Amino acid sequence: MSDTLFSPLKIRSIEFRNRIGVSPMCMYSSKDGFASDWHLVHLGSRAVGGAGLVLTEATAVSPEGRITPGDLGIWKDEHIEFLKRITTFIHEQGSVAGIQLAHAGRKASHQRPWEGGQALSPEHPEAWQTLGPSELSFSGSTPSPLALDEAGILKVKQDFQDAAVRALQAGFKVVEIHAAHGYLLHEFLSPLSNQRNDQYGGSFENRIRLVKEVAEDIRKVWPEELPLFIRISASDWTDGGWTIEESVALAKELKLYGVDLVDCSSGGNVAQVRIPVGPNYQLPFAEQIKKKADIRTAAVGMITQTDQADEIIASGKADMVFLAREFLRDPYFPLHAAREQGVDVKWPVQYERAKN
Repeated sequence: MSDTLFSPLKIRSIEFRNRIGVSPMCMYSSKDGFASDWHLVHLGSRAVGGAGLVLTEATAVSPEGRITPGDLGIWKDEHIEFLKRITTFIHEQGSVAGIQLAHAGRKASHQRPWEGGQALSPEHPEAWQTLGPSELSFSGSTPSPLALDEAGILKVKQDFQDAAVRALQAGFKVVEIHAAHGYLLHEFLSPLSNQRNDQYGGSFENRIRLVKEVAEDIRKVWPEELPLFIRISASDWTDGGWTIEESVALAKELKLYGVDLVDCSSGGNVAQVRIPVGPNYQLPFAEQIKKKADIRTAAVGMITQTDQADEIIASGKADMVFLAREFLRDPYFPLHAAREQGVDVKWPVQYERAKN
């Protein structure tokens, strides 16, 4: 029998009650990286709504790794306490709490979206120096980053590892490494943003080195019984960029370093690229990586319908589906999807009266 959207999935010691995950969605609502009541309610309501996995937004491993001054952070021990409150609530609802660890690289130091979303001018009081593999700006309107030297790369690696230690202390059961959407680790992967001539640039083996080292460093401190995921942009969608073939090869390597699932997104590293957006437009990436690299994958991108999500799982094209905007529209998507499919799932006792 094939799996369905509501089949449990066990990865290492963790069993997800279904195949539906809350994709990381930036809220830009932190001060100095701290989570708040907003994050508790935002993430907690999706757990109440029946999601199998609830992932935080991109959570910065360092202050300079934030996209905006409002990003969630985990770069200091003081961040742990409120995050622990959130994970405790998520687990009480039967969901699994996961955290996405991120560094924005050359796409850091921007305004919050509702402020315009543009790069902060160097004179702005909230601006900071951005970092990247090479001194190549993302677009003509963004400042050039400072190319990381050996000491800078060592710091990035240490920041990711330290963040994983704090994530464990905060009660998270899944860590997802953010290596997509044109942020720092993706910038190292793509030849369009990485023009280094040292051991971290040039050949495919050199360009994937930092991602492999980050995964290896995290696995040293992340318990063997807990899952490790990674989000990648499986294609830059442009000539000369990162490709699906390289993504498959990377996935094979990362499996050896203890990565359990590849969250398959795309794009974000090159400005003004035309991407053929539509329902399931990124699904072929998840399908190819799952089959060719023999690793679990999650499908993302314009997944909005119950039958659509179920078919992705039933066909074996991916192992999980991660929803973003649909969860903003409907925090209780999994409960509603179960009712559509005639699947009997446990509702929160407080909501049982509305089940039928």
